[in-house]
Amino acid sequence: MLVAVLPGLTLVMGVVLALPFTYNMGVMPALILLTAMYTSGTYGGAITAILFRIPGEPMDVPLLWDGYEMTRQGKAAEALGWSLVAAFAGGIVAAMVMVLLSKPVAAMALSFSSPEFFAVVFFGLASVVTLSGTSLVNALVSLCIGLLIATVGVDSIYGAERFAFGLPFLLDGIEFLLVMVGAYGIGEVFTRMRAGFGTAEGQAQTGVGKDPTRYRTAFPRLAQMLRMKATFARGTLTGLVVGVVPGAGATVSAFVAYGMESQYGKASGELGKGSPEGIVVAKSAATASVGGAMVPLLTMGIPGSGATAIILAAFLLHGIQPGPQVFVSDPGLIYAIFATVFVSVVGMCILGYFAIRPLCKVLDAPEAIVSAFVVVFCFVGAFAARNSLPDLYVISFFGLLGYLFERYDFPIAPLVLGTILGPLAETNFMTTMVSFDNDWTVFFTRPISGTVMVLSLIGIAWPLLRAMRRGGSAG
Repeated sequence: MLVAVLPGLTLVMGVVLALPFTYNMGVMPALILLTAMYTSGTYGGAITAILFRIPGEPMDVPLLWDGYEMTRQGKAAEALGWSLVAAFAGGIVAAMVMVLLSKPVAAMALSFSSPEFFAVVFFGLASVVTLSGTSLVNALVSLCIGLLIATVGVDSIYGAERFAFGLPFLLDGIEFLLVMVGAYGIGEVFTRMRAGFGTAEGQAQTGVGKDPTRYRTAFPRLAQMLRMKATFARGTLTGLVVGVVPGAGATVSAFVAYGMESQYGKASGELGKGSPEGIVVAKSAATASVGGAMVPLLTMGIPGSGATAIILAAFLLHGIQPGPQVFVSDPGLIYAIFATVFVSVVGMCILGYFAIRPLCKVLDAPEAIVSAFVVVFCFVGAFAARNSLPDLYVISFFGLLGYLFERYDFPIAPLVLGTILGPLAETNFMTTMVSFDNDWTVFFTRPISGTVMVLSLIGIAWPLLRAMRRGGSAG
């Protein structure tokens, strides 16, 4: 959980760093440790996303759209409370589904191939464009820049160099963490500098003030949670279904769930303006995907995410091949993993609850000092990711780019998501073209991919039709 709080140090990196410590452990303690880190780490990045607009993990990008807006309105404790409740609900339900429905749900995921993977990614990209503000053109420009950044480096299909410009460090590509932390973290600091640290305008951006009432309500009331039950259900279900798909993970789950809520939810018009619904649907989906990603790992030996790939390595290092036979040969190990997920979700929420109020009080510190610490953490995280000095120049560039995007009303979210999902979209698109003799209609003729693609196109076309209708009425 603490690793995920630091910008640039991802959950996967935390699990990787813990793996060597498990070499001399027994198989059960080793897997319990890694599973607990994986489960509890899904909440850490929500803290910095909500308080400072710096997502600790890519999955937390949709969370900050409403979470940080609530912080600016002086509702930081309430936003953290909603994220904690959503994480608990998504995690517990996912753990129950993991126990009860592992084999049937995993069998459904086997029907996914490259066309379905591309369709799911395309839906996430289409969703972020439609919910990124009033200008669809600006959102598309931002997304295209993100997709272009994702092509830098060596082509994963043909091995060709692209946009390296003779610079060796660009051959490895531009790490999406640098884009994400730079555009959101460093860019926000530039924005605050322009507003003026310590001024009334600068304080309004973070809700800074001495009114103690903003620390009194951390958890939402039971009646508020019950009114949100449908949103909880949609986010959790999306996280489970998408999380089961190998390679999708929590990031795709969160973006897809947020996109669906922005188009079909009752409070769709309020999303992005400080709406608890946005926090609930994004966080419940991201946390639920943990249980979903464990399903194919345990039942088929197929990791559903980057972190579960490390857990698979731990299985193999201890001489165990996960799959149906483990449920027969070593059921105690499987049930220990199930119990670890339950206990980790509860422990994550207990720690999060006691951390909410002290963390919110950080916002009372002078804004210039907080921003200085933000910059330090961003640069430390960027350097730690690959121990590369050029990465510091890259994160500075994207910090400036993020500031310019904010100033000229270009949304940052499509830029970041294009960088994150671009390689996944390209790989699955090219694989489909090779496998189906360049027949692009396969995306629409297969039942699952066709349904998702049609929903994506409707999501893009609907705002355009509404804008045209309003323009015709005005004329």
